Amino acid sequence: MTTRVFGHKSPDTDSTGSPLIWEWFLNHTGFEAKAALLGQPNTEAAFVAKRWGFALPEVINDVADDQSCVIVDTNNPAELPANINNADVLAIIDHHKLTGGLETKNPINITIRPLACTATIMHQMMGDDAKHMPDGIKGLMLSCILSDTLAFRSPTTTEVDKNLAEALARDLKIDIEAYATEMFDAKSDISAFSDAELLRMDSKEYAVDGTKFRVSVLETTSPKIVLDRKASLIKTMPTVAKEDKVDQVLLFVVDILKEEATMLIPNDLTKGVAEKSFDATVEGDSVVLPGVMSRKKQIIPALKV
Repeated sequence: MTTRVFGHKSPDTDSTGSPLIWEWFLNHTGFEAKAALLGQPNTEAAFVAKRWGFALPEVINDVADDQSCVIVDTNNPAELPANINNADVLAIIDHHKLTGGLETKNPINITIRPLACTATIMHQMMGDDAKHMPDGIKGLMLSCILSDTLAFRSPTTTEVDKNLAEALARDLKIDIEAYATEMFDAKSDISAFSDAELLRMDSKEYAVDGTKFRVSVLETTSPKIVLDRKASLIKTMPTVAKEDKVDQVLLFVVDILKEEATMLIPNDLTKGVAEKSFDATVEGDSVVLPGVMSRKKQIIPALKV
């Protein structure tokens, strides 16, 4: 049976590139594998795949009973197919905190390390086989690291991630800042997406003291493009929350260049979250949070209601 490799729903660059990287590695080492996506990738991920010569993996809605699979870039059942506990999960490769709730048919390999990017962990796991990576796989790996670290601006960045990215860039003769700018420009192009799609594009479900949130982040070098749609985004938030069975959507527009986030404030609940979580003073329908860039390290751990 072909092993499917996939990351989380609302796939970003790491959850698009890492399945392709691990597909290559498994096939290279004698195992039949095929990457998949759990949704349409964001514009940056689509740009990266095309830039390095890859077709986007097939989008799947669920997995069959006993389907062998490797989960990457998440271990949260809320971000995975509904039938995941009936699949045959062989391994988990991740860099997020352990969530719990997954059940497996057999003992499995779990690798979760405190690094900024799943692709960095994969490079470590490959050992000497990493020397055989073709340029396309190296390009995906570099792209995943630059995306997850916001070109080393994010507080999640480690020296391991940075050193690997710089080594890959040297091998590929890539200027990191110039290439990162191309990636972020692609990510900033949101013209083709509806408000609901934007609110779900890069989002994770998270509960705080019984209150369920969809925590959405839009990382961009052109925050004005998103914030010009603030009124319609706020109007759409209750609809998305109802459809997704959460109490509230939280949207953070991360300005990559200024290294700050703007949080939209549609109601008293989000106002309270902003004030309690980030010690912010809220006036109006948005608030700027200086230095806040990482959902994993700065937003979700801080959330209070």
